[in-house]
Amino acid sequence: MDDTASKVAEFLLQIKAIKLQPDQPFTWASGWKSPIYCDNRIALSYPRIRTFIRQELVKLIEAKFGRPDLIAGVATAAIAQGALVAEAMGLPFVYVRPSAKDHGRQNTIEGEVQPDQSAVIIEDLVSTGSSSLKAVEELRKEKVIVKGLVSIFSYGFETATDNFRAAACPYYSLSNYDVLIQQAIRSGYIDKNDLQTLQAWRMNPSQWQKNV
Repeated sequence: MDDTASKVAEFLLQIKAIKLQPDQPFTWASGWKSPIYCDNRIALSYPRIRTFIRQELVKLIEAKFGRPDLIAGVATAAIAQGALVAEAMGLPFVYVRPSAKDHGRQNTIEGEVQPDQSAVIIEDLVSTGSSSLKAVEELRKEKVIVKGLVSIFSYGFETATDNFRAAACPYYSLSNYDVLIQQAIRSGYIDKNDLQTLQAWRMNPSQWQKNV
């Protein structure tokens, strides 16, 4: 996994799916100021990288959870990757919306699920885990057995670890923030002088903005 984590981080940096700007922080939807911006959907435009990520997600699922009955993607960022993984594994695919549609059948889960089916959830990235665990909750409402969740990238926040533990949902990621920073330094994407800033944000992202 260490080699995989480094390779995924390098790919994401190469295609600018992950941008590091310690001196010009981004603003997240939550209002948090952040020296990092992550858009893994860009990887879908690069067939070699897209294929590598899909293959590694399949390996991770098989190693940690075995073969589930279906794959579920978290809308919207993980729909495409989830469908690719399901296709590779020859499994049914569904995706979970953050909230029910306000028209039509007003579905939250798109696709067919049955009680007692087992599922592994695909996520694009994990920050606090709130949106990911909403998908877990919706599937469990339908009596689906959620074996766990896998993501392309995780920020590694303690709050996410606590949230997943409280929900009794194991989760694993192909790569994470610590590996990304190490790879960014090795590859020259950032200067070592930026390391302290990046580490300080990682330790306390919600308060870091007050010091920017």
